[in-house]
Amino acid sequence: MASTHLDVPTPDGAADAYAAWPDSGGPVPGVLFYMDIFGLRPVLREMVDKLASYGYYVLAPNVFHREGRTPEEAPDLRRPQNRDAFLAEALPKLREHGAERAERDAGAYVDFLTARPEVAPGPIGVTGYCLGGVLALRTAAARPGQVAAAASFHAGHVVTGAPDSPHLTAERITAELHLAHAARDEAMTPQDVAALERALDDAGVTYTSEVYPGTMHGFTMADVPAFSPEALDRHWERLVALLARRLGTD
Repeated sequence: MASTHLDVPTPDGAADAYAAWPDSGGPVPGVLFYMDIFGLRPVLREMVDKLASYGYYVLAPNVFHREGRTPEEAPDLRRPQNRDAFLAEALPKLREHGAERAERDAGAYVDFLTARPEVAPGPIGVTGYCLGGVLALRTAAARPGQVAAAASFHAGHVVTGAPDSPHLTAERITAELHLAHAARDEAMTPQDVAALERALDDAGVTYTSEVYPGTMHGFTMADVPAFSPEALDRHWERLVALLARRLGTD
């Protein structure tokens, strides 16, 4: 495997990013990987590396690049005081990262990814976690001609009362989706899941929507208390199958 840290040009400055890809053979399909609220850190880089090992060029940008580059050292998120301190800083950034900013960045990320010499021509995939799950859906809606597969894992606030609620982008999505919900998640209740599925059905979107049993919000992340090894394995099965099916790598 090959990997690097790089900068992605956006309309609002450079976004630092991490990328990994197979170091042998020709160009491979591209996948955009959206971080969770805790940002780019060792556990996410390990996930990027693993996804790349299936035969993809995987690009993971720092979503909060406007507020600064990714810190060199990540806090130990298993310690409650560290999580609380990090969230106190991250939640205002999340509130600022609205639909307009998200779609503007999405275009920059997709353009950068598809222009890489390591990336083969053709459609790309997107996967996202927590806030990244919302961004994956917004990216699929923003670039329907380019995004063929999008996965969203334990995303929150996908259904809101706002006119720019993420679920209202369904009519613009042409990608096949996989939506993975936590069994216990105040930010994505069973009523929210049902509303999202209705919107996707009404728009004619091809999708799978699953509640992963016994899980809490954040279940894919090995460095938080909500982590579930079984759910992470299930996530890999669903994600790899979706990308292989839609990006022609079966």
